[in-house]
Amino acid sequence: MHQTVQNLLNVNSEIKSKIYELKYNNYKPEIIAISKTFALSHIMPLIDYGHLNFGENKVQEAVEKWSEIKKKNKNLKLHMVGKLQTNKVKLALKVFDFIHSLDNLKLAKKISDEQKKNLIKPKIFIQVNIGKEVQKSGLNEDNLLDFYNECLNLDLNIVGTMCLPPIDKDSSIFFSEMKKLNSILKLNELSMGMSEDFLKAIEFYSTYLRIGSKIFGKRS
Repeated sequence: MHQTVQNLLNVNSEIKSKIYELKYNNYKPEIIAISKTFALSHIMPLIDYGHLNFGENKVQEAVEKWSEIKKKNKNLKLHMVGKLQTNKVKLALKVFDFIHSLDNLKLAKKISDEQKKNLIKPKIFIQVNIGKEVQKSGLNEDNLLDFYNECLNLDLNIVGTMCLPPIDKDSSIFFSEMKKLNSILKLNELSMGMSEDFLKAIEFYSTYLRIGSKIFGKRS
């Protein structure tokens, strides 16, 4: 068995144990295997095993890596987990099924325009800068409700919210806040939790866990 598949099974096992411990019945989060910077030789064993959700953070790299594979594997879902620039939206919509990083109106309008032209509707998460960190992208939570309504007016398919909590603080505080914000908006999906804190994210019913190094190993 390839190491990446074994790593995925280990992560799955940790998730199942945590859910059992919490007694969260009928809850099963999806794992997005964050494959950015990794070659297809690392990724193919997971695809062959049957894993469906993968994440990339650069549009050009994603198009080059995934365009052909997605034609052959119609069930694969590709997630844009990095910052999306407006000039890359047209290209992004050709390969990504989910966008996890919507955080401004200019980008929202561009996605709206392109999805009309191409008759496709990606599932979108609004990125919230939950730790109010100046170096991070994301919407201020005070502006979230207004922004969400503007997105609905643009006919965007907003499925949930996403966050990257501060790395030097307890993630639970921020995951708890995100869960509240999501319920206010009555959204079903939550994109939060990475290799170092996905078990905490499970406590707050994250539906998409973005896991890279625990599956693929450290990036060079």
